[in-house]
Amino acid sequence: MLSCAASSPPSPPPPDYAHNKAGTIPSMEGAHHEFKDNVIIVVFGASGDLAKKKTFPALFGLYKLGYMPEGVRIVGYARTKMDETEFHRRATSYIKNPNEEEEIKTKVEEFKAMSTYVSGGYDDDASFQNLEKHLQEIEAKFQGGERNRIFYLALPPSVFLPVAKGIKKNNYTPAGHNRIIVEKPFGKDLQSSRDLLSSLKQDWEENETFRIDHYLGKEMVKNILVLRFANKFYGSGWDKNSISNVQITFKEPFGTEGRGGYFDEFGIIRDILQNHLLQVLTVLTMERPVSFAPEDIRDEKVKVLRSIPPIERSDTLLGQYVGANGKPGYLEDDTVPRGSNCPTFAAVTLWINNPRWEGVPFILKAGKALNEAKVEIRIQYKDVTQGIFKDIARNELVIRIQPSEAVYVKINTKTPGLYTRAIPTEMDLTYKRRFTDAKIPEAYEALILDAIKGDHSNFVRDDELDGAWKIFTPILHWIEGRHGPAPRPHPYPYGSRGPKGLDDFLSKYGFKRGEPNYIWPVTNVPNVATS
Repeated sequence: MLSCAASSPPSPPPPDYAHNKAGTIPSMEGAHHEFKDNVIIVVFGASGDLAKKKTFPALFGLYKLGYMPEGVRIVGYARTKMDETEFHRRATSYIKNPNEEEEIKTKVEEFKAMSTYVSGGYDDDASFQNLEKHLQEIEAKFQGGERNRIFYLALPPSVFLPVAKGIKKNNYTPAGHNRIIVEKPFGKDLQSSRDLLSSLKQDWEENETFRIDHYLGKEMVKNILVLRFANKFYGSGWDKNSISNVQITFKEPFGTEGRGGYFDEFGIIRDILQNHLLQVLTVLTMERPVSFAPEDIRDEKVKVLRSIPPIERSDTLLGQYVGANGKPGYLEDDTVPRGSNCPTFAAVTLWINNPRWEGVPFILKAGKALNEAKVEIRIQYKDVTQGIFKDIARNELVIRIQPSEAVYVKINTKTPGLYTRAIPTEMDLTYKRRFTDAKIPEAYEALILDAIKGDHSNFVRDDELDGAWKIFTPILHWIEGRHGPAPRPHPYPYGSRGPKGLDDFLSKYGFKRGEPNYIWPVTNVPNVATS
């Protein structure tokens, strides 16, 4: 048994804020049970890519910053047979230390010392009982009476339920609190999701269950609530009277790259729109909650979802990338079924039938093999009253989620100099320029910390999941040809902006493309002024 390394104490806040309560959110504090000590985190699927690339680096990041419970232990569990030396190599292979800092090297060795590995199956009691024996050996060295366990399921959906049941039967501690963290996908449509939820609820209470949508852990998504409800000037124009249309966009510059078989089973809508982008939409459009306590926030998100009718076929644009620029097309991926109609690009328009948002189109777009990597929210305001300015650009509020986190407002201002003309520019809050000494945490770091604290604010509740599937299931069944011929996605070249009809699709909902010579974040005045 490897020795246990104690977690370092939490980093103190900057001096200016150490004794200043201004800006704190009391309703987010003390509303849940935080694990302080005597904690084991068990990572199922410890030999897989998700654990190696996301889960273990996030756990290390929290340990390095001092946010782990005192004396925490980490146990990896998977079917792969390997010794702890190999497990430690895999678990730390994606931990970044580009400058070879000795402090980080030391922390890595401490992280290894607090991590152990157990190999076993996912569907037999004997394997789970062997894991239980290992957990009890660790807990025998804990001080005090309480024993707390967090079970992180970095697993494919095919083994999710047997593992959840095996844990409850064999590894659920009666001596403390148990929490289970679940990765998407949560079903493939409304009925399969309900079946999954029903099976899970037979063993796990809702307050023990943490369903991860990692977009809710991203810094700029978590910032939306503060931007909206801590700034008076946003509230007055945050409705149908001022806003023309909203786009929430996800773009990847690469294709399936040999993972087409897995992707084809789920598609871009299940992979991105039904969860990540829809969750962003709910945070963006929800009413002001009573407080920032988890259930108050999630209650308001559910109200938004219940106000959105199922997506219409006429409000949908589908695409599939073809080979271009020396890159292969989707159907050229050997792992993709021959002749697949699976969309690799989708744009859908949602409508929220409530007094604030009635008539405002919310366009969710996502695609692979596009021209850039970008996730952003673009809120386009209505035209200013006519009569003074000619063809003036619309105002836009853009929240750049990744990369280069930023919030900027596109405004019109007078051209510098002796000539009076309105040109577009921006008020720009780019994080890396404004907060030069701040480290933006990875989404998984933020969410695992929330789970340790028992804070459900940024996790998906069961009724949220049900509401989301009601919106998307009819369109998914149409795409799969369950009720007639399946639609054929429009081809688009690898490395392009998307299908040829994208601009017409956006303009149908009132979106006006801006000044062609305007480029954020630098405005070239001569170019804009002479266009």
